[in-house]
Amino acid sequence: MTENIYTSAQTQTAVLVAVYSSAQEERQTTEYFDELEFLAETAGITTVKRFTQRMPAPSAKTFVGEGKLAEITTYVEENDVAYVIFDDELSPAQLRNLDRTFHHKIYDRTSLILDIFVQRATTAYAKTQVELAQCQYLLPRLTGMWTHLERQRGGTGTRGGAGEREIETDRRVIRNRISRLKEQLQKIDRQMAVQRSNRGALVRVALVGYTNVGKSTLMNRIAKSEVFAENKLFATLDTTVRKVVFDNLPFLLSDTVGFIRKLPHQLVESFKSTLDEVREADLLLHVVDLSHPNFEEQIDVVKQTLQEIGAGDKPVFLIFNKIDAYTFTPKAEDDLTPITPENYSLEELKQSWIARANTPCIFLSARESLNIEKFRKDLYGMVREIHSGRYPFNNFLY
Repeated sequence: MTENIYTSAQTQTAVLVAVYSSAQEERQTTEYFDELEFLAETAGITTVKRFTQRMPAPSAKTFVGEGKLAEITTYVEENDVAYVIFDDELSPAQLRNLDRTFHHKIYDRTSLILDIFVQRATTAYAKTQVELAQCQYLLPRLTGMWTHLERQRGGTGTRGGAGEREIETDRRVIRNRISRLKEQLQKIDRQMAVQRSNRGALVRVALVGYTNVGKSTLMNRIAKSEVFAENKLFATLDTTVRKVVFDNLPFLLSDTVGFIRKLPHQLVESFKSTLDEVREADLLLHVVDLSHPNFEEQIDVVKQTLQEIGAGDKPVFLIFNKIDAYTFTPKAEDDLTPITPENYSLEELKQSWIARANTPCIFLSARESLNIEKFRKDLYGMVREIHSGRYPFNNFLY
């Protein structure tokens, strides 16, 4: 594919490529491109152009049609663009065919997210998880990465060529590495399971949500801790657990990796152990970025991911964050387009969600501490209820 994008100190440029169905709205297409561009920015890459094509499904051969591929190729060559980033995971066949055109300049959505995780991983546990995901992603794609050895195969057939022999050797190396990484993770998992069991029967609360919605900032407000937080995707990879005490009532609060649309299944699989804090939580604080124009779809992505990791039945407290950044555009009387969330005022949006949400919800700003005290009182009440059910004879203490 490509070298790691973080090895170069120079500013890298890229074009973004996506295929969307004719039924998808233009607004949604733009939002998806914006997210892919934010991913590229997080990885240190500057986007210079976007290419989109509407098709019933991506081409099995080259992802986009031949005409669009020629258009992208011409632009990349004329402007000396470093990378071509696709907003989907490319199959081994697509990667192989595209690599002949772009010559190791390709990133798909999965490999881009994996490289961001490489940069963000700081602990040995997170690094091991990311390396496992990388190896699982790389294994079926080795063929396309050895095209530079084709000239060495000679004229006596290809079965015994140097390229094939090298690929098989690398496959064995990667399979062995995957086995060793899984063993390392199992060992660390057992250690973490012991740590969790040693915490006693304290009520466990876990922050979940789409990436970059402010979970770490909210945790810093609640736990008065210094968890790393910034306006970048996947700022937090490792699970952070803090003991919090509200009016003599203790509980454990954890913050884990954020979710994202089309989160690579390799990462979901390798990070399942990290997400044990979510699966074992008594209460989930689902943080939502209210200022994002597509926050409702982000809510659905998080719900779907929670189902995938076996935490879909947990009690949820829905937290609409970043009310300080929320803006709305009133619809004109002659505007006949469908009403979208940004057409509602904050008060109208509050009333609509309070009325239809099947779970408790609150609107606040973690960064500006808006409505934080009410959130503390509401959270205290929920934790106290769980604690009372667990320790009915200790209720007089709280």
